[in-house]
Amino acid sequence: MVMKLYAEKQNPQTWKLQVIAKYNEVALELVEANLEAESKKNVAGKIPFLETEEGHIFGANAIARHLAKSGKNKLGAASAFDAASIEQWIDYAVTDIELAGAVWIYPILGIAPNSTAALQKAKGDIRKALEVLNKHMLTRTFLVGNRISLADIVVSFSLYRLYELVLDPAFRKSFVNTNRWYTTIMNQPEVKAFVPTLTLCEKMQVAKEAPVKEEKPKEEKKKEEKKPKEEKKPKKEAEEEEEDDPAAAEEKAAKKVPNPLDSLPPSTFILDDWKRTYSNEDTRTVAIPWFWEKLDKEGWSIWIGDYKYNQELEKLFMTCNLVGGFVQRLDKLRKYGFGSIIIHGDESSGMRISCCFLVRGQNLPAEMTECDDVEHYNWTKVENFDDANKEKVNQYWAWDMKDFNQGKAFK
Repeated sequence: MVMKLYAEKQNPQTWKLQVIAKYNEVALELVEANLEAESKKNVAGKIPFLETEEGHIFGANAIARHLAKSGKNKLGAASAFDAASIEQWIDYAVTDIELAGAVWIYPILGIAPNSTAALQKAKGDIRKALEVLNKHMLTRTFLVGNRISLADIVVSFSLYRLYELVLDPAFRKSFVNTNRWYTTIMNQPEVKAFVPTLTLCEKMQVAKEAPVKEEKPKEEKKKEEKKPKEEKKPKKEAEEEEEDDPAAAEEKAAKKVPNPLDSLPPSTFILDDWKRTYSNEDTRTVAIPWFWEKLDKEGWSIWIGDYKYNQELEKLFMTCNLVGGFVQRLDKLRKYGFGSIIIHGDESSGMRISCCFLVRGQNLPAEMTECDDVEHYNWTKVENFDDANKEKVNQYWAWDMKDFNQGKAFK
């Protein structure tokens, strides 16, 4: 019996399965399908699915595994270790590439709404995935063993839309080994039978802006009926209920753990005084002299951050959203830090982001490093407080750099 694959014709996941079947010389008939029409033909109501003599198999990677073990079995493993390695890379494709890739690609394809914060995280996740592949492929031609395997087919097609739509020359230039491996796989005869032209992105595509909806006049809110006050439970009864709730008990225990920054020796520099001075006084003539006079260099440290991916900053409004999101996600740091984030340049000449932060202690605190945005910056600690370094910090506080576009203070 010829196996039938019910799937979308113009889809990398479909091409992946056709390629595997061709490698193993498996007779496979493609039945072009859409989810609505074919949803009742398998128990999960999903496409793609494979029709076999034994029954239906749904899910692209489940089908891929079945096809890889059918026919000539040319994509299988030479050892138990290689078999586990192949599975490892298939899992990696799903968890570390396809999930983040969907967040980045789906808004461009009009499948999902765009979110600036989610987009930036997805770009960082894809960059990490490419770095992992780049390191792995430094001394290898294929992901597992000395010949092409199921891992190469699955992982390369999980990257297909990314390489086609968004991984432009500037983004992919750091991943020489990954690029070499990807183009090698895409130029295999079995692959070219279904994807005849290798398309590498020349200019990163972006999602179209959603049209602004006109707000309807607000209707007068109906007065809500007053709810009866909840009875306050006796203290003993409340404690007993808390013991039965592990999550509540864990949260309570976490609150009792002292913050390491609160255990540092007392400092003569009062952060709230600095924030008031900075907000209410002239920056150059009053606030900055106050800052250097009062700064406790043992109890506080200053860090300069340079954004790693300035080449991706094309639209000013998106760059502003990126900076604004960074500030919002640093909320835990407010008690222990102050900062200034600067957007330099403009859309025509090119933009970049840099920042300067004053933090409690001599290292970047957890309140800062736990924010996902922080890893997207190269950080340099200001160790030498000579006139040049002081002036550099002054410019961040005063926002009077030559290429200054706009800034945001974290206070």
